[in-house]
Amino acid sequence: MIRVFIVDDHPMVIEGMRSMLQQVPDVQVCGYAMNAASCLGYFVNNQADMVLLDINLPDQSGIDVCKILLKKHPDLKIVALTNFDQLTYLQSMRDAGAKGYLLKNASLEELEKAIYLVSSGNEYWLGKENVKESISDHNQLLLTRREIEVLRLIAEGLTNHEIAEKLFISDSTVDSHRKNLISKLQVKNTAALIRTAFENKII
Repeated sequence: MIRVFIVDDHPMVIEGMRSMLQQVPDVQVCGYAMNAASCLGYFVNNQADMVLLDINLPDQSGIDVCKILLKKHPDLKIVALTNFDQLTYLQSMRDAGAKGYLLKNASLEELEKAIYLVSSGNEYWLGKENVKESISDHNQLLLTRREIEVLRLIAEGLTNHEIAEKLFISDSTVDSHRKNLISKLQVKNTAALIRTAFENKII
């Protein structure tokens, strides 16, 4: 039985997770907390196998909570549970020792898969299993297949209109992809976007 502890400051999220986990074989919700203090207090006298940990808690960052928990309980498996699909948060949680990263709107199937994989010693990052160490893997986690396709064509020097014609999509869709790429890779312009893509071997 995998004992799962849920940490989130929204009662509806906790209840939703508890309801979903009741449908997962060999998983038991052993408790929950709505802030960092309650979470850390629970582990003074109690144990769990895994923590589904919200990054944005009212009294302390989930990233810091992750570090504290793992320092005292190194065998604990921690999976980030968040609304943030941003690279910086994913990297921070991974650096803090978390073994997974899930969005709160994850399906039951994804939640189940993540719990089983992480509990068996693997990792699960936004739908990707066993992520490697390179930053390029982290970047690619947040890019869709279409975005990578657009990124490659941008790097070839094609204009938005030329990319649109090549991919049979509208100019505005290409522009939207370009803006998303700049945002996700945290750069300021197209030149920096291409440079970052090559430096991190995304393309």
